[in-house]
Amino acid sequence: MARIIGGVASTHVPAIGKAIAEKKQNDPYWKPFFQGFDYVHQWLAREKPDVAVVFYNDHGLNFFLDKLPTFAIGAASEYRNEDEGWGIPVSRSLKGYPELSWHLINQLVADEFDITVCQEMLVDHAVTIPMALMWPGETRPVRIVPVSINTVQHPLPSVARCFKLGQSIGRAIDSFAENLRVMIVGTGGLSHQLDGKRAGFINKEFDMLCLDKIANDPLALTRYSIHDIVAEAGAQGVELLNWVAMRGALTGKVSEAHRNYHIPISNTAAATVVLNNQAIERRKVA
Repeated sequence: MARIIGGVASTHVPAIGKAIAEKKQNDPYWKPFFQGFDYVHQWLAREKPDVAVVFYNDHGLNFFLDKLPTFAIGAASEYRNEDEGWGIPVSRSLKGYPELSWHLINQLVADEFDITVCQEMLVDHAVTIPMALMWPGETRPVRIVPVSINTVQHPLPSVARCFKLGQSIGRAIDSFAENLRVMIVGTGGLSHQLDGKRAGFINKEFDMLCLDKIANDPLALTRYSIHDIVAEAGAQGVELLNWVAMRGALTGKVSEAHRNYHIPISNTAAATVVLNNQAIERRKVA
């Protein structure tokens, strides 16, 4: 049976990709952020995941305002990246896992989620940058299942709905017959706003609350409305939805193994979290 080993939450700011390409990891501006991944690398080397289910938001590469699903999931054998116009190099393709994708899709539909199924899917920096941060070498030793959540065009799904999406995916992974070690990734945020009168807005106090709650009390975050999140974290701070979905997918006993918080990274509160997921033994009823 598949086993969920834990989750990683990470920002996905495009400027990080440019910093990687220009080898600025040890520059004073960037070093505190990149050092936050030292533990992540150790954790991945120890846990050796086979698959990463990645909750992210597309920024116009695969979906645009004319066709923007609330929830979409990839069912491809390969996911390509293309030039997004941020000045970052085009990333290599990532391998998919169609069998696991379809298993998740069937569970989601059975749980009454209306999912857009993508048998061809481009993935943008919200996927490729976290992958490069987690595996900075030339290889990406995991296959991925990308799950896109609309954080761009309102109405957005509620925080509670995204948590339930993660729970459905977590149950589906637990029931997948293959012997796999699965990690869950949530990308984006935390607080930031890129435009309007509050451009450059960061709310460290709210970010700290989110970091405190994500492991031990995620239901506290589900009580915030989308308007609450925008007010507290900025217009783009709604990328917290990806973190909440990641947390919902962790079906066992969850504990925080690592966190790093650094501001500013391109006017964004950049945070990294590693959560362990210990399976709960369920006794069989005689």
